[in-house]
Amino acid sequence: MKRLTIFILLLIVISACTNKEKSTNTEEPQSIIATDESLRELRQSLSDVEKEEQRLEQEALANMTTMSFDKMSHDYGKVPADSDNKTIFRVTNTGKKPLVIEKVSASCGCTTPSKPDKPIPPGKSDEIVVVFHPKETQLGQQNKTVTVIANTDPKMEVLSISAIVEKKKN
Repeated sequence: MKRLTIFILLLIVISACTNKEKSTNTEEPQSIIATDESLRELRQSLSDVEKEEQRLEQEALANMTTMSFDKMSHDYGKVPADSDNKTIFRVTNTGKKPLVIEKVSASCGCTTPSKPDKPIPPGKSDEIVVVFHPKETQLGQQNKTVTVIANTDPKMEVLSISAIVEKKKN
């Protein structure tokens, strides 16, 4: 995509017409004609961009690892509204590079996940703590997701939680 954009921009520059308003008395060319030299420069520029994209992709792949979870979902069962319900998803680095969990986010404001602060070394584990705090307006079956983004391929994993929220007993 970057190469295509650069290629189009360069073609526009090469074949662009100049502004019709003259700021000086000198004659400006009405068009620029692509020459063999300008086409060579364009091809070289595109080649350089492609090489840089490949280098960045290889660098990103070199820092990737893999992860696994002790469970992909958790059912809290029946819970009262306005209560804190906690579960822990154990994540293990199954790769050869440190696992960096970049972001953990919930699909709803009633769910609060927290991620490990430090990279997880290969073969080691850490915890993603998820607290579900349903409101009175969320009675009945509730299904929520927690998205985990890390330096893995695939970059994103989705965990799920569920509960049957009951009216709070006084």
